[in-house]
Amino acid sequence: QVQLVESGGGLVQAGGSLRLSCAASGRTFSTVDMGWFRQAPGKEREFVAAIRYRSTSTFYADFVKGRFTVSRDNIKNTVYLRMNSLKPEDTAVYYCAVDRVTRVYNAREYAYWGQGTQVTVSS
Repeated sequence: QVQLVESGGGLVQAGGSLRLSCAASGRTFSTVDMGWFRQAPGKEREFVAAIRYRSTSTFYADFVKGRFTVSRDNIKNTVYLRMNSLKPEDTAVYYCAVDRVTRVYNAREYAYWGQGTQVTVSS
């Protein structure tokens, strides 16, 4: 059974930065793709970023390109999401997800999810 634990969320002012972490256990981490999604109140869960298991390819939603960076450490079994230049519209619960997927932006392809971490950006 795979377990994912996110951390690093919090309250930050617009223009600030946060780094989210997602620690995985229970499976060979290096063979799975890792995705970050977010869900704001009253909205559907949306894709944010992802990184393939070989770490050779990263993917970003248009609204975070140039501001967010996804990376992973296969030795620590951890994936990170560095978020810079945060905006109030980035406020949401952020989730990490893992699995071997075809379409990294498709939440339905991920079988394993973390509990989420709240990110709140004040204006």
